Amino acid sequence: MISLNRSSFLNNTRISGSGSYSISRVQRKGPVSVRVVALGSNGRAGEGNAAVLAEKNKLKEMREESESPSSSSTLIDDVDSKPTVAGGVRDVYGEDSATEDQFVTPWSVSVASGYSLLRDPHHNKGLAFTIRERDAHFLRGLLPPTVASQDLQVKKMMHNIRQYQVPLQKYMAMMDLQERNQRLFYKLLIDNVEELLPIVYTPTVGEACQKYGSIFMRPQGLFISLKEKGKILEVLRNWPEKNIQVIVVTDGERILGLGDLGCQGMGIPVGKLSLYTALGGIRPSACLPITIDVGTNNEKLLNDEFYIGLKQKRATGQEYAELLDEFMMAVKQNYGEKVLIQFEDFANHNAFDLLAKYGTTHLVFNDDIQGTASVVLAGLVAGQKLVGGTLADHRFLFLGAGEAGTGIAELIALEMSKQTKAPLEETRKKIWLVDSKGLIVSSRKESLQQFKKPWAHEHEPIKELVDAVKAIRPTVLIGTSGVGRTFTKEVVEAMASINEKPIILALSNPTSQSECTAEEAYTWSQGRAIFASGSPFPPVEYDGKVFVPGQANNAYIFPGLGLGLIMSGAIRVHDDMLLAASEALAAQVSQENFDRGLLYPPFTNIRKISAHIAANVAAKAYELGLATRLPEPKDLVKYAESCMYSPAYRNYR
Repeated sequence: MISLNRSSFLNNTRISGSGSYSISRVQRKGPVSVRVVALGSNGRAGEGNAAVLAEKNKLKEMREESESPSSSSTLIDDVDSKPTVAGGVRDVYGEDSATEDQFVTPWSVSVASGYSLLRDPHHNKGLAFTIRERDAHFLRGLLPPTVASQDLQVKKMMHNIRQYQVPLQKYMAMMDLQERNQRLFYKLLIDNVEELLPIVYTPTVGEACQKYGSIFMRPQGLFISLKEKGKILEVLRNWPEKNIQVIVVTDGERILGLGDLGCQGMGIPVGKLSLYTALGGIRPSACLPITIDVGTNNEKLLNDEFYIGLKQKRATGQEYAELLDEFMMAVKQNYGEKVLIQFEDFANHNAFDLLAKYGTTHLVFNDDIQGTASVVLAGLVAGQKLVGGTLADHRFLFLGAGEAGTGIAELIALEMSKQTKAPLEETRKKIWLVDSKGLIVSSRKESLQQFKKPWAHEHEPIKELVDAVKAIRPTVLIGTSGVGRTFTKEVVEAMASINEKPIILALSNPTSQSECTAEEAYTWSQGRAIFASGSPFPPVEYDGKVFVPGQANNAYIFPGLGLGLIMSGAIRVHDDMLLAASEALAAQVSQENFDRGLLYPPFTNIRKISAHIAANVAAKAYELGLATRLPEPKDLVKYAESCMYSPAYRNYR
């Protein structure tokens, strides 16, 4: 067998004995074409059967010499020793002639032209290849004669996707497109973001994760399990792209409001990174989704024959910590100091610890704690134009005291402290949290988890949410409980009796876990509520008026935040950057949006919004001395827009 190593390809090395093979690279802009040519003993391309026969004889002589005990030559198999049928392609690597139990080498020469080009998602354009490109890249006959523009392809794909009645089918169609034609996928998503966002992200991605083992087709991203302990750096180097800028990683323990989905949580990093590209303009090749598989405590998955992860209980304690530590060190070693690592859907007991542990050594960000907080704060800042006053004039009551609830509460307190110059300990007292045991009060402090203790204020214990509403008299009610229908009619009516315009945010995902629906919030408040949710709800008509519910979707924040960190070369994430992102998003809500009762701008302008968020975040990074890309651009918004990936097709030579 002929041995072709990496250096042979890169350096055009000639592999020779008496006869030889040469690998030559044809340099082109656009796709690269690699040609393998058989050479005669004089170094020139063989001509016809005579050259092939001569080459065969030379190879036989070499093999006979190598079989001699004294020979130290490398064994080369006779590639032409078996005739082919009807003049077909010879079985050069012996794969077809091998029996099923014999080992063969998975030879592959990447040729971005012809049949292979149509199956390369990075370069494939489908029917958009021009006649000139079809001639230049050996596509004649491999495509129908019609040449279709990218816009026409988008129109056709949207028509096809709309034929599906089940959201999961639409999700699978989108994932299939991403694997076939990457640029068309992102063009489709950008041009139809409001319609397709619920498909590639919440709520449909939650169902996709639940059924990931059944719908799993082609692997996306890296799966790092306990079996890779001690080899994580090696695993990272298996990923084909080397210039990674953003990693979204999950261990699958707390996927949305669906609980422990183990290895099947991969749908979340894949979906998040699709939005990093579509909404924030981070190039796809710079994005890496990773799932860390330490097992699952979900008995249903452990007993599911289609489950694709480790079938064991979750690793905890030192074993878990050592694996995560090796992962974090390997990422920095392989990709450098400035790679952004976004923690996603880790359980509370790990999420806060990981953020605290690595926040001072890595560029890390937890979307559930910090991203959710930033987008909710933006809605509250914008909402002041609807209800009047300042943040400090409000009282906040949360149902849910996990990573989302406490993260939002802390960022609200930080913003109030910034606005009023009051100590953080004072602004926290305007914020109250209810967990599964009732109102968090000082008498419970000894039994509370560390991240809940700052919210334990002086008050008598209260068990029920409705009683807490009546006692605390909040102006803002925020749900992060992950438990559906907990904002009952009695709770919403109590909020409406206290406030002329109660702000009600039902943030739990997916839709089935939302604390109340948009229709319930508007109906039970007699159309006076200012409402937003985590997952999308359709418009609601009440008393002759149409209400358009807002969506406090993290997708408003994290793509722009990531772009700002990358374009400034930031080395750490600071709380002030999150405040800057919130303020930038709030500033994008127009009067027209307010007139419709919206707390957030429409997603149709999301790339423009992301550019403004990125500019604000980058400006803060430069101000704090955390930016490394110098000098600072004069116009950060224009610079952000210039950095964004465009999914438009490229022209090939």
